[in-house]
Amino acid sequence: MKKSIVICALAALSAFSLSAQSADDIVKSSRDRIDAKTISSRSRMTIYAKDGSTTERLLDQYSADSDTGNRTMIIFQKPASVAGTRFLTVEKKGSTDDRWIFLPSLGKVRRISSAESSGSFMGTDFSYEDVSISDRDYKEDTHVLLREEALDGVPCWVIESTPKDSGFQYSKTVSWIGKGDYVARRIDLFDKRGEAFKRLEMGDIKSVQGKLTPMSMKMSNLQEKTATAVSVEIMKYDDKIPPSVFTTRFLETGRP
Repeated sequence: MKKSIVICALAALSAFSLSAQSADDIVKSSRDRIDAKTISSRSRMTIYAKDGSTTERLLDQYSADSDTGNRTMIIFQKPASVAGTRFLTVEKKGSTDDRWIFLPSLGKVRRISSAESSGSFMGTDFSYEDVSISDRDYKEDTHVLLREEALDGVPCWVIESTPKDSGFQYSKTVSWIGKGDYVARRIDLFDKRGEAFKRLEMGDIKSVQGKLTPMSMKMSNLQEKTATAVSVEIMKYDDKIPPSVFTTRFLETGRP
């Protein structure tokens, strides 16, 4: 009888280990899915307020890989109230990312502190940290495969990811990742109390230069009942981007 219990326990541990490893592989494959040195895009953003009103913004985004991590520059083009606003994120592997913003009304570059990372990014439902969440290293979280189920007719793995560092703004995330293409189609984000806080949905998936790319996304604040939708109008991979674009000097001047 004791031998049977031991065997069952070992079998359960083995199954858990395989499940955890499988979840790690799936998340890593999803985040490493697009092999490109640079990404350039133009997107139209629509902010849906609680009272039903909407605000539109046009923005350009540039990203590039480096030995130390990903770098991202966002430039707001329209409307006039935000035109010229620029936001820079420099990923630092094994450390807190550096973030800066240039607001034309202030005329100077301001560093975003780690304490502000969960704050609203330019009045949207994205936080400063959300802007680069897709570049988060899979090793920073513990991943567990919860189940397999279809989302909008697409077979998906459903994976729960719990941060190893308590400094991350979410207590956990739950992702729906397509089994056939490793495209993340939905991510539910939970606050520090463990309650559903936000939902990021990706759609309109198209092949761009041979790479499956979500051309639309929507971040919904489930608690405040607001949302921000992003529609990609232009997407280019591996375009040459001057390294000087990812500097605080470019933030301030807008010139490479």
